[in-house]
Amino acid sequence: MGLVGFARRRLRERDLGPAPVLLALAVIWVVFQSLNQNFLSPRNLSVLSVDIVGTGMVAVGIVFVLLIGEIDLSVGSLAGLAGAVFAALNVNLGMPEWLAVITAVACGTAAGAVHGFSFARIGVPAFVVTLAGLLAWNGVMLYLLGPDTSLNFSEDGLVATLTSRYFDSGLVVYGLAALVTAVYLLASYRERRRRMDAGMPCRPAGVIWARTAALAVIVFAVVHVLDRFEGLPLALLIFLGFIVVSDLFLRRTTYGRQILALGGGVEAARRASVDVTRVRIAVFMVSGTLAAVGGLFVASRLTSASQVPGSGMLLINAIAAAVIGGTSLFGGRGSTWSALLGVLIIQSIASGMALLGVASPVQFMITGGVLYTAVVVDSLTRRAANPLGRT
Repeated sequence: MGLVGFARRRLRERDLGPAPVLLALAVIWVVFQSLNQNFLSPRNLSVLSVDIVGTGMVAVGIVFVLLIGEIDLSVGSLAGLAGAVFAALNVNLGMPEWLAVITAVACGTAAGAVHGFSFARIGVPAFVVTLAGLLAWNGVMLYLLGPDTSLNFSEDGLVATLTSRYFDSGLVVYGLAALVTAVYLLASYRERRRRMDAGMPCRPAGVIWARTAALAVIVFAVVHVLDRFEGLPLALLIFLGFIVVSDLFLRRTTYGRQILALGGGVEAARRASVDVTRVRIAVFMVSGTLAAVGGLFVASRLTSASQVPGSGMLLINAIAAAVIGGTSLFGGRGSTWSALLGVLIIQSIASGMALLGVASPVQFMITGGVLYTAVVVDSLTRRAANPLGRT
């Protein structure tokens, strides 16, 4: 099957992948660049690449929960709690930063385990238990922050370095771009050979080369633009690393396939010998862990722990990013890459609006409209897929 035949099959199956989201992102960038020439400047894109990380990390955890058809409303409060725990231990008690970081992330994991156990074992609806978590963890966060509602920490420490460190060596940044392209090409051909040997459908060689060429153009263009300002941000590299690892986990491991199977139907997953309770608890633990990691990146950006992550906007943006990026609210469909695409759209809108001096209420209305459109498309896609025997 050639490149044209492959494209026709995807259209016939109503599976366009990330193409609609990428098209929407391109339209947003073109519109804002036409309205303000600074939008696609190296400086603004560099700031954008760091600003997406905190929300993006939280959105990756939300993707895991959405894949099983549930929701986690506590992630914003857990992100704020992680920053507060770190600052309280490091600033107030003098604990080493690395140990405070581990403790803060562990708190997110433990909170996720409580949510997952309450949902999977006791039977409390996920919406209710995570709503309770939103309130409770937000209260703990405010208690740790004290009357000043913020705790500043060292601007030269480990956490602050997460968003202030840049790689400005051309050899390093372009070498990474070449390495990413080569690894993708080799992995794609390895997957193709494995599927051919098993007698399964596989991507045509032309599709692999076309995707590799598109990836190379995007990656080299990104590193070229970022290198013109301060270099390649460490935060962006860590974020992309998390996405790649979590995507491989979902697609390549038995546990990841069980998560996807559970999203397709609880009873069907149970009949396929999936330990539904264990998978559900683990998913909420992943969500809590990544919420804590995202909260540390938000704190790093501010060089302080504050009540900003727990205010509600981080939760809203993270859920919106996952859904806008292509993860289904009905479970069973999506990937961690959708978190990257979705948060890029949300943060691009916010950045463009800020450059144009648009008021916050208008930003909220536009973001809400984009989210509504994504949900409508998700619902229509699911309805159209049912006659094909898909969910």
